Amino acid sequence: MTNIDKLQNSNECQGCDLSEMDFNNANLKNANLRGADLSRSFLFGANLIGADLRCVDLRCADLNSADLRQADLREADLRQADLSEADLSEANLQGAILVGSDLRWADLYKANLSETNLMKSNLTGADLTESNLTNANLTDANLSRADLTNTNLTNTNLTNAITIDTIGCLNKL
Repeated sequence: MTNIDKLQNSNECQGCDLSEMDFNNANLKNANLRGADLSRSFLFGANLIGADLRCVDLRCADLNSADLRQADLREADLRQADLSEADLSEANLQGAILVGSDLRWADLYKANLSETNLMKSNLTGADLTESNLTNANLTDANLSRADLTNTNLTNTNLTNAITIDTIGCLNKL
């Protein structure tokens, strides 16, 4: 049985190698992909609502417009992933690596981004309303036009972050 068959039959494929696969517009709602390798995979518009993506390798993956609401992405590796216009509202990304990721216009409403590494990420226009960025690293990140209303920025590293036209109050730091 191939890894794809396993995923299709059980909605589960923990630790599987699914790298460079085409999952564009796939329905993976509540899928258990914990520890899987999805690096360089195509997940444009995929439904990943409530999916278990803990410790998943999503380096250089295309998650543009993907629905990741309430997904568990703790400690996932999303370096240089395309998450532009993705819905990550209420997702748990605690400890995830998002260095160099594209999060332009992403919905991160009430997302847990504590202890994440967002260094050099592009968050232009992202909705971070009521999200938790405690102890996050946003060094050299682009937050232009991002909405930080009621966002928890306790101990967040904003060194050299671009904050042009950012909505919300950064002077509370």
